[in-house]
Amino acid sequence: MHKILSYPVSIVYYLFLSVSLLLFHPIQWICLNLFGYQAHKKSVDVLQWFLMRSANILGTTFSVKGREKLPLDKPIIYVSNHQSMFDIVSIIWFLRATHPKFVSKKELGKGIPSVSYNLKHGGSVLIDRNDPKQALPTIKGLGEYIQKHHRSAVIFPEGTRSKNGKPKRFSENGVKMLCKFAPDAYVVPLTINNSWKMFRFGMFPMGLGSTITLEVHEAMKVSDYDFKTLFEKTEQVIVSSIK
Repeated sequence: MHKILSYPVSIVYYLFLSVSLLLFHPIQWICLNLFGYQAHKKSVDVLQWFLMRSANILGTTFSVKGREKLPLDKPIIYVSNHQSMFDIVSIIWFLRATHPKFVSKKELGKGIPSVSYNLKHGGSVLIDRNDPKQALPTIKGLGEYIQKHHRSAVIFPEGTRSKNGKPKRFSENGVKMLCKFAPDAYVVPLTINNSWKMFRFGMFPMGLGSTITLEVHEAMKVSDYDFKTLFEKTEQVIVSSIK
């Protein structure tokens, strides 16, 4: 019955989603090219609000806890599990004060209105997951960027989304590169729960009534730990909070 009900609701959802993405693509271009970084960032933030309201059509709700734990005016490396594209929406919106930039796969850098534009022009980096010679220097550049500007980087060490919520193996290479080139940064583990349920049937129809939560864990200063200990503690706290 859930799946049957989701068909008509999903059509309405995709209509609102498509309008939002198409509308904000030229808005982003205008903001960036005429008014600069801050205006572009604001347009991206507002887009996330519209994307979340589109998801509300499906009965999806969003919440965050732990934002008071974030260090102020410091570079941050967010390390998170990954369940769906709405992980990114949640992070951009709820953590917008820290200017999150993403390590994303290169395939997302073209063909998706608004999303591809922001990834290419908003400070995020696009990597070829099958080419470490390209990926690691690119991630290095992001580390240097957040170190200089006191902004934040977001990395999903699983590499791909979990389709059932169960975490995949965490890869350390990207996190290690960010820590090396942002030595003043704080690693902040994030746990996403339930966003996979929106895609329990695939891309269509959508799952109804998902309760997506973003949990911000205690920050750990990179310089206070050897990397092995830091990475193990980060993975442990993320995985232990997945429900």
